[in-house]
Amino acid sequence: MILPLNLEADSYDIVVERGSLNKISSYLNLDRKVLILTDSGVPKEYAKCVLKASKDGYIYEIEQGEASKCFDNYKSILSFMVEKSFTRTDCLVAVGGGVCGDLGGFVASSYMRGIDFYNVPTTLLSQLDSSIGGKVAIDLDGVKNIVGAFYQPKKVVIDPNTLKTLDKRQLMAGLCEGIKMAATMDSELFELIENSSDLDSNLDNIIIGGLKLKKYVVEKDPKEKNLRKVLNFGHTIGHAIESNANLGELLHGECVALGMLPMASEEPRARLKSVLKKYDLPTNIDTSSDILLSYIKRDKKAKGDFITVVFCDKIGEFTMKDIKIEDMKKYIDGGIL
Repeated sequence: MILPLNLEADSYDIVVERGSLNKISSYLNLDRKVLILTDSGVPKEYAKCVLKASKDGYIYEIEQGEASKCFDNYKSILSFMVEKSFTRTDCLVAVGGGVCGDLGGFVASSYMRGIDFYNVPTTLLSQLDSSIGGKVAIDLDGVKNIVGAFYQPKKVVIDPNTLKTLDKRQLMAGLCEGIKMAATMDSELFELIENSSDLDSNLDNIIIGGLKLKKYVVEKDPKEKNLRKVLNFGHTIGHAIESNANLGELLHGECVALGMLPMASEEPRARLKSVLKKYDLPTNIDTSSDILLSYIKRDKKAKGDFITVVFCDKIGEFTMKDIKIEDMKKYIDGGIL
């Protein structure tokens, strides 16, 4: 299936097809110099598929994990591209999860003021969410995605077969992005996830359903002026949890799972908690609201003493509220502590 994402100046296709990685040259212009950015947790054969199809390709591997989305790696990749004489007509292909996509997209956005960028997401999290929409960034000084840009890919190629090599925890953490979008915008998709007795057989429909929701939102609001903020459901508290290294190695999707619960009223919170438990996602955490508030104050969405949050009053619906940051404490205390 091909889903066209239509923007005024930067439209592109999202290809969702099993086996598409093995015929990647059918979708991407690789008849030039190609930097293939991947990480140590991605099966080597995925990047090699792109390398084999490239006229003049180079694989650049970073370590797996959020810590790699940093200024040092950003600089090192740029230096490598200078060393290999990449020009404005060459391209970068991110093969991996959200870390590769965010970092690779930011490199592509700034090298020679912008070169072509392709995203080949291989995790459920990135296939459902981060691979489309053009948000690219790195973390700095413990603040997630604080340095970045809006830079749309030229094309996104999603091969659900890559999920076969994903471990269960990563798969479930990725599913949380589908739960997040469904909870706020699509009650039928939520019910599909909620009632699924065979997740593997439903994955393609969940991916396509989630992509259609995000596509609609991005087309309406490409620079996150209004509607696109709905995609931040669970992220305000989730990012605070993720930024707190003392809470252990929680995955991004697990942090979003926790972040959704305080921002839902009683009925949708009960359904969310039930579906999160079904897929072995966390529903409570051992910390204090004061610690999380210290991170929320540095959130990009903060405006003075207030922050805009997405609230779910009913499955499939949402509202946006400007809340005093200090008042977030009562939501956290009542939701996950």
